[in-house]
Amino acid sequence: MAQIEHVPEPASALSTDPPEATIWNKLAMLVALIGPLAGLVGAVVSAWRHGYMNWLYLSLMVLGWVFTGTGITVGYHRLFSHKAFDTYRWIRIYWMVMGALAIQASPLAWCAVHRRHHAITDRPGDPHSPHIHGDGWWNSIKGFWYSHTGWLFTGYLTRTDHKRYAPDLLDDPLAVWIHQYYETVFVPLSLAIPAVIAGLVTGTWQGAWLGFLWGGLVRICLVHHITWSVNSICHVFGSCDYKVNDQSRNNLFVALASFGEGWHNNHHAFPSSARQGLKWWQLDVSWYIIRTMQFLGLAWNVQLPSEQALAARSQ
Repeated sequence: MAQIEHVPEPASALSTDPPEATIWNKLAMLVALIGPLAGLVGAVVSAWRHGYMNWLYLSLMVLGWVFTGTGITVGYHRLFSHKAFDTYRWIRIYWMVMGALAIQASPLAWCAVHRRHHAITDRPGDPHSPHIHGDGWWNSIKGFWYSHTGWLFTGYLTRTDHKRYAPDLLDDPLAVWIHQYYETVFVPLSLAIPAVIAGLVTGTWQGAWLGFLWGGLVRICLVHHITWSVNSICHVFGSCDYKVNDQSRNNLFVALASFGEGWHNNHHAFPSSARQGLKWWQLDVSWYIIRTMQFLGLAWNVQLPSEQALAARSQ
């Protein structure tokens, strides 16, 4: 099907200074950043010193990465942010819940920030560009850190205008409900589910604790940094197959870890394409999921760039 083009918003229409976050928002982000990292260190140390690792905890971590990671890539990103395909309401619910359990913000906040990013990519006002911090190697390092985690301590996640950037999601009762109860319901639930599963399987508190560590904190840390790598690595390192007005790059390693999101230059060339790995060899697991849904009659109006559009933007 023909590509639905994303029309960038002029940079002059937006404030270029990051909105200020409250001290409570900054503390919450600090906990969200340090907590999973501390859990990763604790899990690795306990496995190294005491052998507290087996297939149960590894499975909880990997399956959690798959379910919540694709909740971000297929759900939050391609379905909700870019409307790359249509599907049934119950499937929308599934993808919205899986995305919320990834602990990267509510669908309203995530999609609003992402749409703003596309409106003014790599220009002043982009929520997480590494290229708006000046010239020189030190500013490049600062910009890279900012695009990976530093921007989380601004007010973009809490103060980006939902009416402007996500009016469709404001009309979705579930998206609004998740936004209202994200911190009190979905954050604890994301940590409790693997802990409860491991506790029931092993019948011990130690098992529940290790499930909390590996299936909860370690998995969240993994999914966080993979997603953030698209913002940072994929705007600095990689190749450009298509002409775009920004610094987006295709990066194989990020693509492998992120279920296809690392084909970021492709994505910025054709933002609402359901497929981001546009070459036959560009592995895109999220696209394979959407294509399978389409084959089963669970997805339709699947957006893909035309051959003419591909040729016109090719380098």
